[in-house]
Amino acid sequence: MDAELMITRDRELYPPATASVARPHSLEETGLDHFFVADLLLKHLNLASNQTLHHLARQLALPGAVLEPVVNVLRQEAKVESRSADLSGSGVRYALTDRGRAAALDAMARDGYCGPAPVLLADYEGLVRRQSVSKCVVTEEHIHRLFRDTVIDEGLLAQLGPAVHSGRAMFIYGPAGSGKSYITRQLVKLLDGPVYVPYAILVGGTVISLFDPEFHHPVHGEAQDPVDLTHGHDPRYVLCHRPEVTTGGELTLDMLDLKFDEQRKQYQAPLQLKASNGMLLIDDLGRQRMSHVDLLNRWIVPMEEKRDFLNLRAGQHFAVPFDMLLIFSTNLNPLELADEAFLRRIGHKVGFKTLAPEPFLRLWRQVCQTMGIEDDPEVARYMMTELYPTQGNLLLPCHPRDLLGLVSDYCRYRGLPARLSTESIRWAWQNYFVQLDNVG
Repeated sequence: MDAELMITRDRELYPPATASVARPHSLEETGLDHFFVADLLLKHLNLASNQTLHHLARQLALPGAVLEPVVNVLRQEAKVESRSADLSGSGVRYALTDRGRAAALDAMARDGYCGPAPVLLADYEGLVRRQSVSKCVVTEEHIHRLFRDTVIDEGLLAQLGPAVHSGRAMFIYGPAGSGKSYITRQLVKLLDGPVYVPYAILVGGTVISLFDPEFHHPVHGEAQDPVDLTHGHDPRYVLCHRPEVTTGGELTLDMLDLKFDEQRKQYQAPLQLKASNGMLLIDDLGRQRMSHVDLLNRWIVPMEEKRDFLNLRAGQHFAVPFDMLLIFSTNLNPLELADEAFLRRIGHKVGFKTLAPEPFLRLWRQVCQTMGIEDDPEVARYMMTELYPTQGNLLLPCHPRDLLGLVSDYCRYRGLPARLSTESIRWAWQNYFVQLDNVG
């Protein structure tokens, strides 16, 4: 990760997003009703009894002043009882009564979610609009700084920069090994950030878990006290770097729908919702186990309307925001994957090519230095004039790393210094490329 770029971009917080996640001072300001919060509190006490108000506030990500009236009502209903403070002086503790335990089990049977309090879908929609990737400003300076240590064609940068700036979908294509995946995964660093991500959203009375530590990485030093009413943002949100969600040949259509865990009775958000305000990379397009036509058609409405449609098991159909840098990447012929009508809907088509000899050798020397292998211009000349013609002179960016990795293996096995030689590069070449003349 380019630390300097990330620090620079992360300082540019969205003022609208910050304002829209102010800490709630009352239950009304959360948008949640008393009965929902009461059920969630009972479920938490069922998992871990004898909790202080401070601890419950941390578990539900709601200030104590918001929870206290709910606790008082539950006490009046004989569902929760208070117990004296322990010797540590940590304050009054709360536990379930038999009646409260029955109510908690009933709540769990209806919805198994037991985490931080969710935010309303309408509030989340407004936040996504304020943090939209279309509001990010990407300049030539930004993209040149990001790739300053990368051997990359200037014409390619001139295509990628405006594509990211537009916030529209991209279609990346080119031969395998041409650097598509590596370059594309860096592009999320160009997006202004960070952004707020809720732990969960509430649709009707159903909770959908959204925050995923695999994709949502909190900004360093984000920890805060949810009980404090005067500092920080609404603790139901986490301040994160913009998410980068990548999926490839394993992608199936059901991964783009809500996932319901039958045993835990919980909903999990699909990949595209987790990628909101960030980047979703569909890698290796055409290698999925399903029809690529079905996969591409799945995105037509979301790309045009900037919203996606999901379904709950009970049949409720609802819209969610569709805001991300959507990138399709393939090493197949784009015209064999999509018709012209679909490709017109893609804002930018960017082709990756093989390298010319000069940038290839520059990359070769760069990788030699990184891997601690002593370069030899004569060996490089031998490789370029004697070996590459046998493979059609296709100079791919992946070759230096792969071939030099094999050279390193060879030298370590033979007990030799990490140094290029005609013998070691020939051995690496024969092991890297398929030698059909040696078969049979």
